[in-house]
Amino acid sequence: MKRVVLAICGLAIVAVSLWARGVEESGTEESITLTIAGRDGAYGEAMEFATALYREQNPNVEFEILTLSGSALFEQTVVDLRSGAGSYDVILIDDPNAPQYMAAGWLADLDEMYAQRGVSLDSDFIGPAVGVGRFPAGDGTLYALPHVGNVALFAYRTDLFEEYGLAPPDRWEQVAAAAEVLAQNEPEVTPVLFRGSKGNPIVTGFLPILWAFGGDVLNAEGEVVLDSPESLAALEFFLRLSRFAPEGVANYQSAQVRDALYNGSGAIAIEVWPGWIANINNPDESAVVDQMQIRAHPGQVRGSSPMIGIWLAAIPESSRNKDAAFDFLTFLTSEETQRRIAREVGVPPTRVSVHQDPELQEMYFWYPAQLDGLQNGVARPRTDRWSEIESNLGEYLQLALIGEISAREAIAQADEQIRDIVD
Repeated sequence: MKRVVLAICGLAIVAVSLWARGVEESGTEESITLTIAGRDGAYGEAMEFATALYREQNPNVEFEILTLSGSALFEQTVVDLRSGAGSYDVILIDDPNAPQYMAAGWLADLDEMYAQRGVSLDSDFIGPAVGVGRFPAGDGTLYALPHVGNVALFAYRTDLFEEYGLAPPDRWEQVAAAAEVLAQNEPEVTPVLFRGSKGNPIVTGFLPILWAFGGDVLNAEGEVVLDSPESLAALEFFLRLSRFAPEGVANYQSAQVRDALYNGSGAIAIEVWPGWIANINNPDESAVVDQMQIRAHPGQVRGSSPMIGIWLAAIPESSRNKDAAFDFLTFLTSEETQRRIAREVGVPPTRVSVHQDPELQEMYFWYPAQLDGLQNGVARPRTDRWSEIESNLGEYLQLALIGEISAREAIAQADEQIRDIVD
């Protein structure tokens, strides 16, 4: 009996010794579980991939990952952070929602955490992508790091442009002129595609035009400035383009735009996202292999003004594992991790060097355009009321699109309603 007890004690000592050695090698005193509130789809795959890479170097860290839809992610994190429950250690935030989290004081100060470690933010990050993670926007305190470099881009059929001697459009007026030529000569092709459904879809298509024409919804001080000659000119141009869009465009969503691009029935798309074009050169899925050019949007009064849609990664102030969360956050957004995520999953990066990687440019021919779009990108107004503003603006834009009201009425009435929201 004594031998059995001694043997058990001996095994216990060995087990403790091995555990202690693992702790020593991992550089931490105990096992930690980090809970991540993340997205579903490709973003969820990217997070699973990144956490697996991290655990290879940090076997003492476990992860619990929630993969949620965009709306569910917003709702659940707001409830948790508002209560201070501390359920999450890392959360993903869609950049239009970021001001609400930051203004409420729900997120940890990353500038302070960098300073505590004697390091600074890597200059390789794309400027506008970092800017939406600061509050006040641009040069305020850093509360989130850019994880996914989403940006709206512009697409057109190079074969058709070459056939009719059309130059790559640098200004929106050239887009309208090209649409006119295509309408006269290609009856089987829809000259212009966009999402016309009210709310977010039509607003997303309109904003790069609005900004390029010199208009805006809110100014830097948060004042409503929609009702302006520049905004009216932008909407009148948008409605002019809509004459070359397919019948029923007022109900178009991403699927209809994507299908028309892939089957070759659409010539110009004023809004495409990286996820929409992943297989545009795949002959098994596309009829326009090597015939589609992707680029940043044209300019007009101002230069190219693509809409950025950054997904940010942040640490809740209520997290009980801030140090470990910060270590993972910097790993997640590091150059090497972003490169590997881009290669294996295809999620667009937020670093200049990763966009310039020759191997990745070979895989994703639109990377130079994506980098251009991100570097010249414009963020949606930094207000915690953007969801209401977008819904309101989208309703009036669609009423103008279907001819229920004039462009003048749409701009004036939307401006009035947005003032009520902001005030």
